[in-house]
Amino acid sequence: MRRKVSELPAYQQAMGLLVRREHSKRELKQKLRQRGKEDGEIDTALETLSRQDFQNDERFAMALARSRQAAGYGPVRIRAEMAQHSLAAEIIAEAIAALPVDWLETARSLVARRYLRKIQTDPAQSRKAVDFLLRRGFEQKTAYSAVKITEWPAEPDLIDESP
Repeated sequence: MRRKVSELPAYQQAMGLLVRREHSKRELKQKLRQRGKEDGEIDTALETLSRQDFQNDERFAMALARSRQAAGYGPVRIRAEMAQHSLAAEIIAEAIAALPVDWLETARSLVARRYLRKIQTDPAQSRKAVDFLLRRGFEQKTAYSAVKITEWPAEPDLIDESP
């Protein structure tokens, strides 16, 4: 007969979570507390998982950075999200630096896909495009540079007309 999930030791529950996706140490600790585990048992389980390299904050940071960058988020937003996971500043900096991305080109692509036709017909829309990029976590200089494209393509391939 199977035991209920809450009856499993903290180590096994954490392994079950890590099988699905990478987790930060803070995230695992929080989830195990929600499942009623004691702090001592949680700390022991997390130390064992770290020693066995099943849980690794550097690997988690890289996975999170790649995922958010692929989703079109900028470096400011990615750094903030990593900081919420209590990752060390050097881990965050390494993960961002390791991304093979040109942030300006990414921002231009987002603007072209979402706002190109609107900006061509109404230049006031460029402020909305800048605001969009800032909300997505791009730096201010990058956002303004992305909107000030000197040559807009006549017929863009990828235009999303949704609001």
